[in-house]
Amino acid sequence: MASHRLLQAFKSSTPAFGAWITFPGAWAARTVSLASPHLSWILIDCEHGLTPLQPGAAETVASVAGLGSQAPSTIVRIPATGACADGSATWQIKYVLDAGAKGVLVPMVNNAAQARSIVSASRFPPQGSRGFGSPFTQASWNLSAGDYLNQANDNVIVLGQIETKDGVKNLDEILAVEGLDGVFIGPYDLSLSLGHPPPSPDPVPAVEEVIQKILKAAHAAGKKCAFYCTSGEQAEKRAKEGFDMINVTSDSGAMAEAIAKNLATAAGQLAGGKEFGY
Repeated sequence: MASHRLLQAFKSSTPAFGAWITFPGAWAARTVSLASPHLSWILIDCEHGLTPLQPGAAETVASVAGLGSQAPSTIVRIPATGACADGSATWQIKYVLDAGAKGVLVPMVNNAAQARSIVSASRFPPQGSRGFGSPFTQASWNLSAGDYLNQANDNVIVLGQIETKDGVKNLDEILAVEGLDGVFIGPYDLSLSLGHPPPSPDPVPAVEEVIQKILKAAHAAGKKCAFYCTSGEQAEKRAKEGFDMINVTSDSGAMAEAIAKNLATAAGQLAGGKEFGY
C-alpha cells in the first residue's frame, strides 16, 4: 500500500511534526530524517531554500526514501511561478511528484481557481490532468508502476499556503475545492500581507486572530491545517490548539542555534535568544 508517515498521522488525527530543509544535497536531508522518531515529515524548500527543483529535489527525495518505510514523508515546496491558476505551476508539480515526493506544497494560493489548478496538476485522470510516464517515481514509493498509478490519487498530499490577504478573503472557496487535502499557514508572509510585522517569535494578536480563524474554517471544511513554527515550544503550543501538521525547526536554524549555544557555554556565557528568521 502507498502509505507514508504524514498520511498515517492525518488518518489517525495525531499531530504530525516536521522539519524544514533549506540546505541543498541529500546528506542534509538524510541527517535530519534520522534525527528523531518524532519526525513525521520533512519539507524540501525549493522556493526560498537552496535545493533546485530539478534534479536537486529528486535526488533528495530518493535519498530519504532509501532510509526505508519508516522514513519521514518528503514534501516539496515548489517555487510556483505566476498566478498558478493559469497552469504555470503545472510543470513544477510534475517534477516534484515524478521525483517521488509524498506531497506538494504550493505557496500563496489566493483563490479557488488556483487551488483547483494545483489539485488538477497533482491527480491522475479522471480526478485531474497529471501525466504518467516517469520511470523513477514508483521506486521512491517502493511500488510497481501499476500500483503507483492506481494508488497515487489517494495518497499524494496536496497543500496550499494561505499567506496573503486575498487567501484569507477567499478562504471558504479555497477550502471547498475537492482534492485539496489542507492549507498551510505561512505566518511571516501572512503578517506582512495584513500590514503587521512578522512573528518575532510569535505573531501579533491581530494576526493570531486570523490564524485561529483559518484553523477553525479548515476543520469545519474537513481539511487539515498546518503551521510553521521555529521551536519546539511553539510547536507544542500549536499542537495543543489542534493543528494537524506543524513544522518544528529548520536544518539551518537548528544548526546555527546549536553552535551558538555550545560556543556560549564554552565561553562561560549564557546563549542569547533565538534571532529573527527561519
